[in-house]
Amino acid sequence: MSSAHLSGGKINIARVQEYARKHLFALLDKIDGTKEIFADAVVGPVLGLVSNKAMFREHNVKNVVQLQGGNVMTSGAKNVVFIISTKLCYIDWVAEYVHNEVKRGNGQEFHIFFVPKITFLCKKRLEDRGVLGTFGNNIEELPLYLFPIDNDLMSMEISSTFKEFHLGNDPTTLHQTAEGLLMLQSLFGAIPRITGIGPAAQRVADFVKRLAVEQSCCQNPASSSIVPSQIDQLILLDRSVDLLTPLATQLTYEGLIDEIFGIHNTTVKLPAEHFSSSNETSTNFSPEVKAIILNSGEELFAEIRDKNFSAVGPALSKKAKLISSQFQERHGDKTVQEMKQFVSRLPYMMANKQSLAYHTTIAELVMKETDSSHFLKALETEQELMNGIDTDKVHPYIEDCIDRKQPLTKVLRLVCMQALTNSGLRPKVLEYYKREILQTYGFQHVLTLSNLEQSGLLRVQQNQRQYTVLRKALRLTVEDNSEVSPTDISYVHSVYAPLSIRLVQHLVRPNGPRALQDVIGLLPSPAFDEIQPSLSGSPISSQASGDSPRVVLVFFLGGCTFAEISALRFLSQQEDTDTNVEFVIGTTKLINGKTFIESLSEPLTSEHI
Repeated sequence: MSSAHLSGGKINIARVQEYARKHLFALLDKIDGTKEIFADAVVGPVLGLVSNKAMFREHNVKNVVQLQGGNVMTSGAKNVVFIISTKLCYIDWVAEYVHNEVKRGNGQEFHIFFVPKITFLCKKRLEDRGVLGTFGNNIEELPLYLFPIDNDLMSMEISSTFKEFHLGNDPTTLHQTAEGLLMLQSLFGAIPRITGIGPAAQRVADFVKRLAVEQSCCQNPASSSIVPSQIDQLILLDRSVDLLTPLATQLTYEGLIDEIFGIHNTTVKLPAEHFSSSNETSTNFSPEVKAIILNSGEELFAEIRDKNFSAVGPALSKKAKLISSQFQERHGDKTVQEMKQFVSRLPYMMANKQSLAYHTTIAELVMKETDSSHFLKALETEQELMNGIDTDKVHPYIEDCIDRKQPLTKVLRLVCMQALTNSGLRPKVLEYYKREILQTYGFQHVLTLSNLEQSGLLRVQQNQRQYTVLRKALRLTVEDNSEVSPTDISYVHSVYAPLSIRLVQHLVRPNGPRALQDVIGLLPSPAFDEIQPSLSGSPISSQASGDSPRVVLVFFLGGCTFAEISALRFLSQQEDTDTNVEFVIGTTKLINGKTFIESLSEPLTSEHI
């Protein structure tokens, strides 16, 4: 597995991968003999961001499979290793598997790694299920907090953070976030300045300070080494500060791929028949899906990923002409040396040609969706709402979607957008939507509607018109921005500039939240801007000097979208002396409107009664 694409940013994200890999293999190497790994649905997919099959084989791992309930075929390895997060249902599956294998008398030895830490409830569950003694001393903690996605992007890949904190008042994943930030500081140095907005941001900042003190008390000052600061500022953004952006349809190339097909751990799976070339022999064993890895290691994707989709066609056409001209060079009179140079470039040219074919096909699949009437009508409705048009009454398009029983996530997404852009819905309008949704989709969705109300996505209209003020004060809607040659971050949604990124534009300035004094009262409190002291008590100095840009880590608590990431990359490329900044992005989860709504969905079952 090549990690070259991780090391091309302002800080070397490959070190995060090395940290995770080091701890994983250190635990595996403590186990003698062959090993088979069972990883849960949360941890399993992200292990591919840390290592690959060849590396696992080097450490005597015969197989890596997903943990699931019921009887599972094994490879007959001497050791069975469970790598799981702290969800109790996964412990139940582990216990079921262990009991079945003990009955069979296969003589396997069992090990369990909890990611990132074992909790009291996990240990108690192992005991209650009668397998704690079976594991004995083979229970370990695997401190995997952040997974490298690209050279400027890391994710914890935890989808429950927003729901757990804002609905359940459970700060567990926020504590894990703080531990992950301390891990980053051990690799890249202490961060001099911490800025944030929202209750989750304040909680993480408090955890970071407390854990840093605890860590310093446990360290031997003589043995501890000080890593120079490579990150100048940390901005913590609570997702509750900007609930509108994740609901808006992303219009960048990568964002639309995620919206339509879903990108999971840098991979998109598409129908294989669209990628079979004419010279390939069709067989009954051909795969149904084509898995394509999307990261900056591919030159073409790095070039077009952050463009508005309107600009992707011209970019692909330009690339096609360039590749065609390169292949035409083989014609004509050439010296032996020139032919050698052409042949040496041939593998690179062929890879570019293959890449162009893939992305032309993907763009065609995306365009098939974006040209459809239902997509265009939904997008038109979104843009009307974001511009404050027809937000105060039942929207005819939303009503029509309910009548035609369109996907519930689509309906809820639009209703929540209307509520947010109208600073709440009139009581009669809100009750109408709720009644129609329950009658059409079933009363089992009553808890989902309750969750949306508790989280602030659905609410009764208030006297204070927050969105109207924020839209004007922060210029959240921009009509005259070019999608092909943009001058403003609003290009990622065509007319809407993400509120979260507008806030970041102000927070990177020297006066931080004070630059937002006129609107800060409209956002979830608190807002803070702190200089982090060193262990000696003196402020940590920034490493940025002269004309070199400052490095700012923006961490989203509750998830962020690819459109927001593209907007931050756009800002990094701007030559603005006032905010000369390069951004690194961290998030608890990469999300889109569909997955964000799904994370709050909770159908009513018999267990609730």
